Amino acid sequence: MVSKEATGVGIHLDFSEINLSHTVSVIEHDLEVGEDFFLNGLCILEKELSMTRKVEFFDTSLRDGEQTPGVNFSIKEKVAIAKQLEKWGISVIEAGFPAASPDSFAAVQEIAKVITKASVTGLARSVKSDIDACYEALKDAKHPQLHVFIATSPIHREFKLKKSKEEILEAVKEHVSYARSKFEIVEFSPEDATRTELDFLFQVVQTAVDAGATYINIPDTVGFTTPEEFANIFDYLVANVTSDHKVVFGVHCHDDLGMATANTLTAIKHGAGRVQGTINGIGERAGNVALEEVAVALEIRQDYYQVESDIVLNETINTSELVSRFSGIPVPKNKAVVGGNAFSHESGIHQDGVLKNPLTYEIITPELVGVKSNSLPLGKLSGRHAFVETQRTGSRLCRI
Repeated sequence: MVSKEATGVGIHLDFSEINLSHTVSVIEHDLEVGEDFFLNGLCILEKELSMTRKVEFFDTSLRDGEQTPGVNFSIKEKVAIAKQLEKWGISVIEAGFPAASPDSFAAVQEIAKVITKASVTGLARSVKSDIDACYEALKDAKHPQLHVFIATSPIHREFKLKKSKEEILEAVKEHVSYARSKFEIVEFSPEDATRTELDFLFQVVQTAVDAGATYINIPDTVGFTTPEEFANIFDYLVANVTSDHKVVFGVHCHDDLGMATANTLTAIKHGAGRVQGTINGIGERAGNVALEEVAVALEIRQDYYQVESDIVLNETINTSELVSRFSGIPVPKNKAVVGGNAFSHESGIHQDGVLKNPLTYEIITPELVGVKSNSLPLGKLSGRHAFVETQRTGSRLCRI
């Protein structure tokens, strides 16, 4: 106890009223509790640091990609692409739209027969005959899935579908339920989601989940949204949609405003566990997100995104070249990851840095994506270091 009596200097401390044995016991108990709390905290922290989410890659090159003007894959080409996609590590291959034509039905059917590891899915409108066509085409698939959609934005409701909000909700409930009666795994997409009122988008998604949808894909169908807006959409849906079964959110972005990759990565950061896209970004209008860009971004910036995938990155260039050859669409020289100039350096300052240490100007090694080496082509901006290296190797095109 503290005495109020002054003792000349300072304060007199009186310990006569203290039970020392009790005090020691309390201190020992507190230390034990503190130690347990500290150790539990370390365990939780270690668990959180070691946890990385797995993101599935869903390729729609054979469906949405073939909607590129001028692209028309043969069934043989589609099967070859599907096999390469499986080798690349794609989780789900959207093989086509079976109800669209006999050729599309046959292509889905043939792909379903040869793919053994990846899931194979078909696209269906919210029409029972479309769902039936998918079911028949995918009978031989080892891991069949269904992707069913309906448009939800005001402009689509008014001008394309001529349906009210209530009619859209009823269609979602009816057709997702019907799809679940035929498929264990059903993905639902509200087409033009990013131009749909957020409160109504939530109603649509919740209705699909209640009807049994296991994946909810949020498409930026016309490449309209921004990363900030997309983050808000995903945050709201992830926080508010409820379910008695596991539901995975997915993302599907178009590149009309040049933001497909940024929007896709933002969606992943905000909870998306499945990413849709195409090889080389082929697709309608300005195309889809290029899956190879997303895969490499997740690898290079794993520190930020903290996710992993099954993509075999050193098969990237082979996959890109195959799709380019069959589609007849050359890969632009300056395209990220797989473009011809992605690992080329002509500036003298850059060449000097790369010759000393490639990491000075290359955040991606060419070997990572299956390219044999980088290159230092001589040009008007090349410097002495590259010229000397060219003389040493005896080639105008200096390779490292």
